[in-house]
Amino acid sequence: MMEVARKATDPIATTVPTKGVRVVRPAGRLRGEVRVPGDKSISHRALILNSIAEGEATISNLGPGADCQSTLRCLLQLGAQIRKGDDGRLHVKGVGLHGLHEAEDVLDAGNSGTCMRLLAGLLAGQHFLSVLTGDASLRSRPMRRVIEPLRAMGADLWGRRGDSLPPLAVRGAALKGIDYSLPVASAQLKSALLLAGLYADGPTSVREPKPSRDHTERMLAAQGARVSTGAGSVTLVPGSPLKAVDVEVPGDISSAAFWLVAAVIHPDAEIVLRDVGVNPGRTGVLEVLQAMGADLEVIPRGLRGGEPVADLVARSSSLRGVAVGGDLIPRLIDEIPVLAVAAAFAEGETRFADAVELRVKETDRVRALAIELARMGAQVEELPDGLVVRGGARLRGATCQSYGDHRMAMSLAVAGLMAAGETIIEGANVAEISYPGFWDQLDLLVPGVGLDGGEVLRPC
Repeated sequence: MMEVARKATDPIATTVPTKGVRVVRPAGRLRGEVRVPGDKSISHRALILNSIAEGEATISNLGPGADCQSTLRCLLQLGAQIRKGDDGRLHVKGVGLHGLHEAEDVLDAGNSGTCMRLLAGLLAGQHFLSVLTGDASLRSRPMRRVIEPLRAMGADLWGRRGDSLPPLAVRGAALKGIDYSLPVASAQLKSALLLAGLYADGPTSVREPKPSRDHTERMLAAQGARVSTGAGSVTLVPGSPLKAVDVEVPGDISSAAFWLVAAVIHPDAEIVLRDVGVNPGRTGVLEVLQAMGADLEVIPRGLRGGEPVADLVARSSSLRGVAVGGDLIPRLIDEIPVLAVAAAFAEGETRFADAVELRVKETDRVRALAIELARMGAQVEELPDGLVVRGGARLRGATCQSYGDHRMAMSLAVAGLMAAGETIIEGANVAEISYPGFWDQLDLLVPGVGLDGGEVLRPC
């Protein structure tokens, strides 16, 4: 049975204070070149794995958002040796697998589920006590799915509300390798078990119901870990020290998705995105947009730190509705909010299915999307595991809520570029969690469109 940590009636059951109002107006044309922030998923892993490696490494273009900063702060509290150089790069001197120490205070993961779950796996093998917490949104997200397999490996973990919610208390212990089948396709959960597997007494195998992003496996392999992948599984054999590796983080495709959709739904647009990571586990958004008829060009630029990189060019397009589900979902789960915006401007019906994980993200994104897109005039039907969006309705400006969710705030901004009148987004500054420069880049593309509407403090 799926873990659901929130009330079924609310997008988010806790009150999340957010601030900042943005007023978005229709854009006459969209033309320009954008460099999106460094990939958030790769940034988390580069910080964690280099911190417990042997040797020194540099990390270039680290994702600047609050989520990655949470991971950085937690690692520093645990004794990681990371400094920022005059060149803007991070310099990491690895302390080895057993060089971390007990933090003097609680570790705050902020809004980052990746930070909390990956650190839970890392800390499960350390011989000291750690406490992990986060903001109100993160404290409502399900954690039993990571506690149970780590306990099966021999770790001592506890959580709030019957070991289902954060904060988490982790007392590391001697671990044993396991063969574990994930209940859901989750790169976070898979990565947590692989990190714990580094400290186990035998191999750890993780089996997935559907493929998920493989950044952890790629980076472990580059560091010399004995990791192998097969059909729907990955196995880590412990015993090999990790070697620190330089990482040049590519642009985040999840951030690029907002500009891709903005271009293809607009009648006079061409946006070029440079050096974007196109890991096959992350390119579902490109495949769906192409299936919808998007004029989208992918120009390969080779490998960067073992990760494929490309320039992306998106132009005005006539879109059609498609069915999105199955194995595609883990490869675009974070992009569904902005793809729902694209669907509102497509001809026909777009159905998002098998996406029940959307209900346990930073907010219940299924409910939030249904409410806010309908508020703007879109025809949206909420499903237990997704949405049906019927395109063709003329969107109109409205006062919308972000629900403390960065992807909701930016998706609503994209919709506002094509809505009649002004779209007011409350809690808009939450975009800083993953994309601190989003509003500035919007203003560069279309001066005066994403106006700052002032500061407010309101519950969602």
